[in-house]
Amino acid sequence: QVHLVESGGGLVQAGDSLRLSCLASGGTFSSYAMAWFRQAPGEMRTFVATISASGNNIVVTDSLKGRFTISRDNAKNTAYLQMDNLKPEDTAVYYCNAKSAPPDTIVVTSAGSWGQGTQVTVSS
Repeated sequence: QVHLVESGGGLVQAGDSLRLSCLASGGTFSSYAMAWFRQAPGEMRTFVATISASGNNIVVTDSLKGRFTISRDNAKNTAYLQMDNLKPEDTAVYYCNAKSAPPDTIVVTSAGSWGQGTQVTVSS
């Protein structure tokens, strides 16, 4: 069972950038597709972006394309979420998710392992 720890959240102003990190341990990181989800207060957890185990394939939810991107460093067992031009509506707890998958497979699922989340707050 892979263990995930998110970091990099914080309080920023609109227009700022943040890079979230998700450090994995206890599994073979390069065998997991990784994803980011977010949950705003009073709302359901929603999909943000996913990257295949190989790193060759990426999907970002349409509404965030151009501002958010996902990457990974398999040598560091870490996935990243780069968030640019942040807006107040991006305020949420951001969670990473790991799901065992073939190297180039895109996975969008709420199954798999979850981290504890990191809070991102964007002030106007």
